[in-house]
Amino acid sequence: MACMVSRTGRHLQRYNKGCRLVVGCIPYRYKNGSDGAINNELEVLVISSQKSQGMMFPKGGWELDESVDEAASRESLEEAGVLGNVESQLGKWSFKSKSCGIYREGYMFPLLVTEQLEEWPEKNVRQRIWMTVAEAREVCRHGWMKEALDILVDRLKSQQHKEEEEEALDILVDRLKSQQHKEEEEEALDILVDRLKSQQHKEEEEALDILVDRLKSPQHKEEEEEDGVPPPALN
Repeated sequence: MACMVSRTGRHLQRYNKGCRLVVGCIPYRYKNGSDGAINNELEVLVISSQKSQGMMFPKGGWELDESVDEAASRESLEEAGVLGNVESQLGKWSFKSKSCGIYREGYMFPLLVTEQLEEWPEKNVRQRIWMTVAEAREVCRHGWMKEALDILVDRLKSQQHKEEEEEALDILVDRLKSQQHKEEEEEALDILVDRLKSQQHKEEEEALDILVDRLKSPQHKEEEEEDGVPPPALN
């Protein structure tokens, strides 16, 4: 069961040379009945900021008792109320906090959403909105998050292109196998026909030989009688 309380406090926060480590996530899904174009079928989930009117993707501090993937999953749950599969890292950014002017290191991950909760820890303090990629680029207040979004779109396009190529290759292989199978069947049929013809020809030759022998037998007898050759004596 998902935890319904957000983590608070900074005593477990990770730092690198004085920079607070932050993990963000881009929750995404595919619309039903999509036409196959990534920019049209892909939707990403943005949330409102607690401190301003801007929109952004879920993010928060990476803590000592969790992996970076766990941090990404936790922030998506706490701030956006979604569960899903955290995918490979999109990149690492160094950015300056707009609220306190301190530099931070941000890690961004995609999260393919598998479940959207009706209740989540920060439901009462944030809005969440599914948007197209173009809409999210327009409203997102952080430049480094927009860069991460572009990387995600390029990655998904590349994956889709690869899947389409593999599908086309599978179709081609099936066609070649079918053609080869057809050619093998035709070749086998030709061999069978040749064998039947050969067997039929052999049977016809045998029948002809029998007929010739039968025709020769009375003719030979008549020739012997005409030559006056006496029939063999009976004992």
